Amino acid sequence: MKIEFGTSARRALLSTLLATVAGGSVGAAQAADLSKIKTIVVIYAENRSFDHLYGLFPGADGIANARPKQYLQRDHDGSILPYLRVWNAKGEPDPNYPQLPNKPFRIDAPPVNKTASEVLLSPIHAFYHNQEQIDGGKNDMFAAMSTVGGYTMGYFDGSKMKMWKWAKEYTLADNFFMGAFGGSYLNHQYLICLCAPEHKDAPEFMRAVLDDKGKLKKKPDSPSAKDGAVKTYTVGLGGQVTPDGYSVNTTQPPYQPSGLPPADGGSLDMADPKGNERIGLPLPASKMQTIGDTLSAKGVSWVWYSGGWNDALKDGMRPASEKRSVIYTKAEGSLNFQPHHQPFNYYARFAPGTKDRAEHLKDGADFVKAIESGTLPQVSFYKPAGVFTEHPAYTDIMTGDAHIADLVEKLSKSPQWKDMVVIVTYDENGGFWDHAKRQRGPGWSDRWGPGTRIPALIISPFARRGYVDHTPYDTGSIAKLITARFGLEHLQGERKNIGDLTKALRLR
Repeated sequence: MKIEFGTSARRALLSTLLATVAGGSVGAAQAADLSKIKTIVVIYAENRSFDHLYGLFPGADGIANARPKQYLQRDHDGSILPYLRVWNAKGEPDPNYPQLPNKPFRIDAPPVNKTASEVLLSPIHAFYHNQEQIDGGKNDMFAAMSTVGGYTMGYFDGSKMKMWKWAKEYTLADNFFMGAFGGSYLNHQYLICLCAPEHKDAPEFMRAVLDDKGKLKKKPDSPSAKDGAVKTYTVGLGGQVTPDGYSVNTTQPPYQPSGLPPADGGSLDMADPKGNERIGLPLPASKMQTIGDTLSAKGVSWVWYSGGWNDALKDGMRPASEKRSVIYTKAEGSLNFQPHHQPFNYYARFAPGTKDRAEHLKDGADFVKAIESGTLPQVSFYKPAGVFTEHPAYTDIMTGDAHIADLVEKLSKSPQWKDMVVIVTYDENGGFWDHAKRQRGPGWSDRWGPGTRIPALIISPFARRGYVDHTPYDTGSIAKLITARFGLEHLQGERKNIGDLTKALRLR
């Protein structure tokens, strides 16, 4: 039978064929309609690698895919370690942990038998340590360059987490890397500016001591990784500033709330500019461009919400002679507010008394009110208080997991939900091993990162359902999505090749 096509049918067929040739399918030829997204929410938890929490997730590139060459840990001389030991604060074997085979191990299973509801060890997570741990992509120096030794290889059965259920229902990104090497401070900065802030006048004691290969210089008595924790000339916070003056490890903000109290006789709004020997000087107020600048320039509403912000402000403005009860304290009932998790508080635009500070830096309670009333700004960042971040050493996984899951539940019932994209991720790996190899080269990496792989969930009516997204992303993908959606000026540090999270969404 011969089938005849009229003029309109022929035109339709030709259009389909052209679309197929151009993009593989009609749908693929159509650009994502980002205008459908009215509200973007970013929830930023703490210090867990992907394998550490989601290494057993069905369909993900998890621990089962790691081959021996991807997990066997090496000593400082390059030899394979015969076993793993866990070190205590003195760099000696921790009697609470047995000697373990050189491979990933379940923390919540024999012979370790610790639970995700316990406050457990925190491996070092610092800029130069993370670079050396990654070892060019081999990921085989995590134990040797960790303050806790082999504990860095531990992971949990994450299926007990409430957020695991949200990951199964929506999209889990299993190729998402922390934007910068190292710890929380720099990765919070990277989230908002895709940069490392300058600290050109930092004193020498704040600067990292490196060898001729650009690695942390080891002390002559630094032991084998079989015998104890590494010893470097860079002590304390891991070398806060690079030799050429960029701030890469925990440095305190110049404004309260800060880990540094106000100066005697000085403004209670300010951190003591003289600092101290343990913490160093506060970072000078930065004027580098942030996502906040580009959002405001376009008239896009946005807020950084922090759990405990109002309480921490009051606590930070106590005279130096008074003991603090909110900032950096694990006292029972304390929110344990972490000032170095507040990136905008380092910027001159958000100095005390400014309109921008009042408009854009708000308390976590305001976040909940805005969710429930349907008055969230177009872009929201939410940082839980320390006790809810999942950060090892001062909180546990399950408390923070329940807190974040409760917020996601509230967001799913918000009047704004139908047009919303929620991104739940972690600032960095917390010093925990992950087997995945990061992308390298122009457009993928630079001096600052990316570092180790971390979990990221995309939860939205637009999100692919029951989907594991293998697209290469890093923390900068969040700024990239926000920039694309609202037509913002691109931040200078944007990595051109990383995804913008739209592969996780159905927006056509």
